[in-house]
Amino acid sequence: MPGMTRAQSLDLLVGSYTEGDAAGLYLYAFDVETGRIAAQPRQSLQTHNPSWLVVAPDQRNVYAINENGPGNPDPMGRVTRFSLSDTHVLQEQERVSSLSDHPTHASMSGDGRHLFVANYSGDAQPGGLLTVVPIDGQGRLSAATQVESYQGSNANPTRQASSHVHAATVSPDGRHVLVADLGGDRVYVYRYAQGANAERPLQAATPAHVQFPAGSGPRHVAFSNDGRHAYVTLEMTGQVAELDFDDGAARMRRIHELAPAGFTGAHGAGAIHLSADGRFLYAVNRGDDHHIVAFSVGADGALTPLQRRPTEAASTREFTITPDGRFLLLAIQGANALAVLRRNPASGLLGDTVQTLPLPKPSFLQFLRPN
Repeated sequence: MPGMTRAQSLDLLVGSYTEGDAAGLYLYAFDVETGRIAAQPRQSLQTHNPSWLVVAPDQRNVYAINENGPGNPDPMGRVTRFSLSDTHVLQEQERVSSLSDHPTHASMSGDGRHLFVANYSGDAQPGGLLTVVPIDGQGRLSAATQVESYQGSNANPTRQASSHVHAATVSPDGRHVLVADLGGDRVYVYRYAQGANAERPLQAATPAHVQFPAGSGPRHVAFSNDGRHAYVTLEMTGQVAELDFDDGAARMRRIHELAPAGFTGAHGAGAIHLSADGRFLYAVNRGDDHHIVAFSVGADGALTPLQRRPTEAASTREFTITPDGRFLLLAIQGANALAVLRRNPASGLLGDTVQTLPLPKPSFLQFLRPN
């Protein structure tokens, strides 16, 4: 932005779904004082459907999850590495296959040696796959060394005829990975044991999964900062499940509704994150509700509803909060736009809309730390 100093600016990474000439991956400047995104990106790169991004902790590399499948220019799911310079310039490096179709989510092991990639579906394996992709000491990718498949199905014949792996989330201590299976109404729990077997570092925990209500459709998982609690969006019933988590053992405690009482439309619970201080949790309900719901988080991890705030338009895919907590940004896929909302860091409440910026089918956002 004209006149914006480096101290006022943060770099914002945005991933999106691509059609036609859309670039896919963007880097924008964000003014931390005004809460506005620059009208034009600092950089844009062509890559197919980078619907999810993983930034290495040292910010030397960014890994794009290319959500490809049949009918796309590239019919195979991929993971693409982009190097990131000290001045935050991205450059494409290698890419590897995710071994299935429509990878939708990924996370990195705590030691930075593996990516865990959730593939929603596939021709050979309709239920999709969890693939484990090794990362070397320079951040380079190599071919997947571990593949986990699932055979679940449940109440909804249209969306749950088979398993659908929707997310793979690492616990704060790096010792466990939770894998959400929307089709089987389960979240699988793995122990991460890189030292025991570098090629197959994930081992099933005991018990191996948490069962959710039939037809609920677990989508995404968020952990409390201390790792003692996990929260799961149930996409198909528009809910958030509250879990206790103790050394790999997960126990469901309570389920919260995202839609108001008496709501009869379609549900679509999606993105879920906690504030950096762990005091507030936010979850998006898409479907026919189009709200983001705020909860306060008690000392025991219990959620208390705090606020329901419209998301401006349909199909908000993801959101992120600025490091200072003063703004919350929405990637509104259905409106082809990013939106910036004010946020009160003390109360957790969301305020007015600061800006809406046109962008084709945004799906992911994350701030980079200034160098």
